[in-house]
Amino acid sequence: MAIAEGFHGGAMWPYAVATFGCFAVWLSFFPLAITGHLNLPLAFVLSCIFATGGYVTSHEAMHSNIGRPGEKYRWLNEAIGAVSTIPIVFPFSMARIMHLEHHYHCNDPLKDPDYTDEAPNALMAWYKTWYNRQPGVDGSIHHYKRILGEMGTPEAARALKETMLLQLVFMGVLFTMAWSGFAIEAALLWWLPRHIGLSYIRFYLSWAPHHPREGQTGRYEQANIFKSRLGHVLSMCMETHLIHHLYPGIPNHRTKAAYLALKPILEKRGVDCSAI
Repeated sequence: MAIAEGFHGGAMWPYAVATFGCFAVWLSFFPLAITGHLNLPLAFVLSCIFATGGYVTSHEAMHSNIGRPGEKYRWLNEAIGAVSTIPIVFPFSMARIMHLEHHYHCNDPLKDPDYTDEAPNALMAWYKTWYNRQPGVDGSIHHYKRILGEMGTPEAARALKETMLLQLVFMGVLFTMAWSGFAIEAALLWWLPRHIGLSYIRFYLSWAPHHPREGQTGRYEQANIFKSRLGHVLSMCMETHLIHHLYPGIPNHRTKAAYLALKPILEKRGVDCSAI
């Protein structure tokens, strides 16, 4: 569609600056904490922001919006993806495969990897973001691991291997810092920000734009237009997530502008646009 094409592309360098800048700052927190030169409460808040926001930058890389295969900046696309999800201990290889599977089978109870996030209301949705990460529960990353194992492809095997390695690094850092007397610092710089980030991401990127999931598999049904109490930016631009499902090549920060331009057409095609 000509209107949508006008919102593809644009300057993507801010994603690179945000990714590597925030990651460098986050890494610096660890030696600063050990040497006693860190404002721990401030670092904790920033770590939560970095962990949560990292998924947004990696999300662009999942769709190759920074550099497509064969293009000049393909290496940058892959680097942004790989670095962005380290704070939430979610390797880019797994994140990309699972996210694309979500697009291919959106809201299919058997094939959509994110279907386990569905809940009857917002309170239960927040609860499930925590519950699905518990041992023995077939949700979140446990669900992803099972799906990757069933896929049996070289890419899936690589993703499983990289998941194991990143989790070992994560646990190794936590153990080493705790053993050295910096357990609180480790918890506030990585362990807790990771869990807060994962819950925030699960709620706003998975539950909020897709609820209710049941039976909503049509092209214009896969996501909702909704108004968040936190606003467009703090809800990670998910208020207009339907645009992303219709046109994944439109960068996340341009989906609202694209939605407003496409709104008359969407309404004619049966989309409820009353929220915005």
